[in-house]
Amino acid sequence: MIDIQSPQLVLDPTELPDLAPAIHRQRLVIEGTVDHIITAEMVSTYLTQLSDTLDMRTILAPTTHRSDAFGWAGWIHWGTSGAHFYAWEQPVRFFSVDIYTCKAFSAVAALEFTAGFFSATACVAKAF
Repeated sequence: MIDIQSPQLVLDPTELPDLAPAIHRQRLVIEGTVDHIITAEMVSTYLTQLSDTLDMRTILAPTTHRSDAFGWAGWIHWGTSGAHFYAWEQPVRFFSVDIYTCKAFSAVAALEFTAGFFSATACVAKAF
């Protein structure tokens, strides 16, 4: 039994107590490899089209930032939370997307759209 009165690090998400059962929360992490460099324009377009794919209402258009050490990153704000995107150019061409929302969405649709959009050579997802 987890003591929820004091902060706890829970490593197994299936053991995480639901402190707000009246609030729907859905999370999805999608990761993949590509054989091309992901650009700022690609990140922006992807986040905009992901919003449409998942039927999310955009509050703030995608924002991007480049890290010289890694690659492009981006974020979009939805009425029901948002998504973060990160791309690496080295040591491998790789991307990671974190979606968090208080509105139900299809994880399969998000995964299929993401893999297709980036022409991923490999793509996996974990819902929790």
